[in-house]
Amino acid sequence: MPAVAVHHMEGHLLAPMLEAEAPEFPFVALLVSGGHTLLVRVEGVGAYQLLGESVDDAAGEAFDKTAKLLGLPYPGGPELAKLAQQGNPERFHFPRPMTDRPGLDFSFSGLKTFALTTLRDSPQDDQTRADIARAFEDAVVDTLAIKCKRALEQTGLTRLVVAGGVGANRALRERLQVLLEQRGGRVYYPRPAFCTDNGAMIAYAGFRRLQAGQHEDLGIEARARWLLTDLPALVT
Repeated sequence: MPAVAVHHMEGHLLAPMLEAEAPEFPFVALLVSGGHTLLVRVEGVGAYQLLGESVDDAAGEAFDKTAKLLGLPYPGGPELAKLAQQGNPERFHFPRPMTDRPGLDFSFSGLKTFALTTLRDSPQDDQTRADIARAFEDAVVDTLAIKCKRALEQTGLTRLVVAGGVGANRALRERLQVLLEQRGGRVYYPRPAFCTDNGAMIAYAGFRRLQAGQHEDLGIEARARWLLTDLPALVT
């Protein structure tokens, strides 16, 4: 039986193709997870142009680290989002990193430090923790939305795909929905079960490559670094 190597980030990018209303190419994709934060122009399967990425912590990593500071259990992202719903959005204001300069790269490590400093300088009570969670989530969501808007403007595209674990965040989905409606476009997500690492997305990406005639032997090749942009484009 033929085999094919599949990049897990490609699996995430193509996960919305598993839905009944799949996006058409080309589109801008925001891959936002515990390990990666990327903006990619997607022309087709394997045809990827990296537009921007995190220069330090990924957004999901920053969520988990900040949740730990607030004493929340792992995985912290969903727990922080739940706590943020009880927070006062007016009490604290966190910075929006790298939005005051041009470009599409991200930086989230400073937000964790800002949360730590704010926590140390504030009363140690449940409402304060909720208010810090809300300020942190607002900052991440706002930063991601600003960069997505820039990417759509830069590419002239009107379709946005959001994939990865942080893509399940309710506040992020609401913000991006409004953004795309304002621009006359549409945002696509995989169902929540397909936002985190899963076998279905890998199987689909592999199916598309096998369908196009790509295959490899069953040997194992260790790759310390496998760039998304190094993947071969499909010729269909």
